[in-house]
Amino acid sequence: MAAAPRKTPAKATKTAIPQLSWRRPEPAPIVLVSGPEEVCAERAIAGVRDYLKAEDPSLEITDIVASDYTSGMLLAVTSPSLFGEPRMVRVSAVEKCSDAFLTEALAYIEAPQEGATLVLRHNGATVRGKKLLDAIRSGVGRGVEVPCPAVKRDADRFDFAAGEFSAAGKRIAPKALQALTQAFTGHLAELAAACQQLVADVEGDITEDVVTRYYGGRVETNAFAVADTAIAGRYGEALVALRHALDSGADPVPLVAAFAMKLRTMARVAGSREPSRALATRLGMKDWQVDRARRDLQAGWNERALALAIQAIARADAEVKGASRDPVFALERMVTVIATRAPFGAPTR
Repeated sequence: MAAAPRKTPAKATKTAIPQLSWRRPEPAPIVLVSGPEEVCAERAIAGVRDYLKAEDPSLEITDIVASDYTSGMLLAVTSPSLFGEPRMVRVSAVEKCSDAFLTEALAYIEAPQEGATLVLRHNGATVRGKKLLDAIRSGVGRGVEVPCPAVKRDADRFDFAAGEFSAAGKRIAPKALQALTQAFTGHLAELAAACQQLVADVEGDITEDVVTRYYGGRVETNAFAVADTAIAGRYGEALVALRHALDSGADPVPLVAAFAMKLRTMARVAGSREPSRALATRLGMKDWQVDRARRDLQAGWNERALALAIQAIARADAEVKGASRDPVFALERMVTVIATRAPFGAPTR
């Protein structure tokens, strides 16, 4: 009788460590702050610091740059002091860590020092340090992870800003929140700073008028006004709005970006008959973004017009970034194609 085949032993399942929100971080022997969004990472690290200081104001804080690490430094700064104060060690640039740091950090997480909190910042730009991250995520060191994914989509930026006001116990009108996120489409740090300024300066609820008073002159706000006019098919007004924006100091690059954002949303929504909420969920958008795109599409848009507009935007984007010596003409041509729904040079309506 043939012997029964031997069963391959099942691999041990790694223990997943807790995943904490960057808005509500908590200390642990090892705190891994991962992901590319620096604003969220800074908030997470500051949150851990504040938590520990609230527990013991005598907290000792040490900063280490993993790329410039000197052997023995980690053990020296985490070892108990004479009076036993708690220690927090913030390690930056783990994605560029030296071999010495990697070796000693792997040894350290096997037996973290009592009373020490080691915060490791890895932005995910490289795979350097992956062995260390994998060990922490498997449960070595009794750590926690605070993910800080990139905030790129309109819906994510909207949620970020809404969270800023919610965390501060401040109410903001939906249209005011929409206007604010449209006014800051660049670095997330600018949007975060704008939210904090409104929280600090404004008594009571934040309305659309308040946002307009503070940030109505933003270049991106002018850009969206130009885009809205062109998308509505008001050719003459769109050219006047474009000239006004440029005369006010608007940069051609964010002007094109505003058009691209709105046309991209319209193209994604076009032809769908799903309810706004279902479509918004599927596309990673907000209900109001879907509703706005559908209203825009009613102004004489079809597949051919959308294709022409997107091609015009792509051409203008390249030209305002250096492919042409006349970025103003590139913008005017783009606005003409979008406002007339026709190739450049065709008779205007």
